Amino acid sequence: MDLFSYPHPRGPAADALREEVRDFLAVELADRPPVERAQSWTGADPAFSRKVGKRGWLGMTWPKQYGGHERSSLERYVVVEEMLAAGAPVAAHWIADRQVGPSLLKFGTEAQKRKVLPGIAAGECYVAIGMSEPDAGSDLAAVRTKAVRTADGWRLNGTKLWTTNGHIAHYMVLLARIDKETTDRHGGLSQFLIDMSTPGIDVRPILIPSGEHHFNEVVFNDVLLPEDALFGAEGNGWTQVMSELAHERSGPERFLSSFILLAELTRVCGPEPSERAALVIGRLAAHLATLRRMSYSVAGQLNEGLDPSLQAVIVKDLGAVFEQEIPEIARALTAGTLASADADYSAVLDHIMLHAPSFSLRGGAREILRGIIARGLGLR
Repeated sequence: MDLFSYPHPRGPAADALREEVRDFLAVELADRPPVERAQSWTGADPAFSRKVGKRGWLGMTWPKQYGGHERSSLERYVVVEEMLAAGAPVAAHWIADRQVGPSLLKFGTEAQKRKVLPGIAAGECYVAIGMSEPDAGSDLAAVRTKAVRTADGWRLNGTKLWTTNGHIAHYMVLLARIDKETTDRHGGLSQFLIDMSTPGIDVRPILIPSGEHHFNEVVFNDVLLPEDALFGAEGNGWTQVMSELAHERSGPERFLSSFILLAELTRVCGPEPSERAALVIGRLAAHLATLRRMSYSVAGQLNEGLDPSLQAVIVKDLGAVFEQEIPEIARALTAGTLASADADYSAVLDHIMLHAPSFSLRGGAREILRGIIARGLGLR
């Protein structure tokens, strides 16, 4: 079974775009130290997001009528890859551009598209995802947040957990249960597009071990939503979420979260590394090249309008393993050496070590993903 047969984004146009992005980033990130670059898609910088929007690098594949630029998924991949490899602070616009926009184009109403998409493409509108819940763990079908119909729309009650950048988001796309009586665990679920300024929404910070604030607990207490807050077809929430996750799980962020550490490791090992260091870095580079090829293929399939959900899960799972290996390998390779005393390298290593445990949780826990892969390959 050939799951990854689509081509790389190569050719004069892709190469020219790559150089354009690199030139832009060389100026914008010139004064940003390595430890800040290591934050990349967890680092929010609204001013930077607006600059990216002005360059036409957000909403790249969307129709022009919604602020998009009608470019290919492969061109978008080039931009995203360069941003992450350089350590650009993309977090503010990240979720909105990566998955909310495509989901709106596929399932949203015309009014929802016109209200939200142009702001995302301009780098001025941020969107959070309301999926995980305190008692659901990695079992998304166990969500209990409930939306009940009223005379004017919906009444929402429940809690969402680990909500990335919920404290700066203008909107949230939320998964809720509307029919608790159904015996189908995937049935009775719907999505809602929620204005985060709506009364009754309480956003509470969750600090990670480093003390940073990316995550939140978001509590909805009798929040009244208008009828047009329903996102997509009523009861179609599970199908919509699965479609959305293909965009979330397959991109280069699934194997580039530790890339700045790999770059710093290569730097401190120098142009003439020891035999052991050369073998280790060569092995990591080979794994990186393979993951890039697989991820490119998913982008190609998305560009053709296909549904590479299984391929996306495979990329996410393998990518998380790779990202978590890098800090462990780097620490073992440089422990007790002069390289370990390098200030920039040490700061990046410490940062990645603190964040690495989360890499196999976000976007789907490892055990859940491997169950999906087994079913997709007919192994269970």
